[in-house]
Amino acid sequence: MATGVRLLRPQSSKLSSCAHWSRYVQPQARCFSLFARPKSTYEEHVPLSTVGRMQLAISSGLGAFLDPRKGDAVADFGEATAQPYFIYKLRDRMLMNPTGRRILRDRPRLTSKSLDIPRLRALPPNTVGHNYAAWLDAEGVTPDTRAQVRYIDDEECAYVMQRYRECHDFYHALVGLPVFREGEVALKAFEFANTGLPMTGLAVFSALTLKKGEWRRFLDIYGPWAARNGARADDVINIYWEEELETDINELRTRLGIEKPPDLRAMRKEAREARRREKQVKEAMARAAV
Repeated sequence: MATGVRLLRPQSSKLSSCAHWSRYVQPQARCFSLFARPKSTYEEHVPLSTVGRMQLAISSGLGAFLDPRKGDAVADFGEATAQPYFIYKLRDRMLMNPTGRRILRDRPRLTSKSLDIPRLRALPPNTVGHNYAAWLDAEGVTPDTRAQVRYIDDEECAYVMQRYRECHDFYHALVGLPVFREGEVALKAFEFANTGLPMTGLAVFSALTLKKGEWRRFLDIYGPWAARNGARADDVINIYWEEELETDINELRTRLGIEKPPDLRAMRKEAREARRREKQVKEAMARAAV
């Protein structure tokens, strides 16, 4: 009997030890599942399981690949693929920059109301603010169309994604690229080289869906421009746009290390005129041969 008691004591001690150490294991690790959702961390947050995030990435990625102008698909794909790595790296780059840290502390939002678009229109033509307002008017868009971030789990990283999203039109105005498909692909390629977000990289592959002439321009002109300027420029996520509205736009480009690309609208117009002249010549030759 005494021997039996002595044999039971080590087992009891071992179980007690396991119970002791289990207190230091995170509950999420003990009940990990591909289908488990994290807790909500901010008001608009929609937590996703690992499987749910993969499903969102696939469905939205296909939609964004077929049409990079499809805002909801681009936004969802961006959020589905930004974590657990890329959005944290972008946040860390903001934390390493004095202006980036101020943006994270202040958390400003870019809206029609906060920017006062009528005031920007009245600024001198060479200013960032005037060029931004003129670009909005020319393209028929507003700062209020950017979707609210929902699928980024970390609350601070969710703001980083929201800030990137709301700054996108400033990038358009800074480099002068329009919103139609060809211009959007070129700007997304620039953003990929600068921010490293996977969603922007998808646009590089969506260039394969461009028409022949558009693809040739991207391959020869806008793709190399995007790679060169995006890689060498300062992090555009760290621009405090609200403080640069009265800055000379050429001065800002120089400070950031960004060269303005050739006018895409002018190049498209020139290409259309060339095709029209070529068609007229062929028709004239056909009539002369009759």
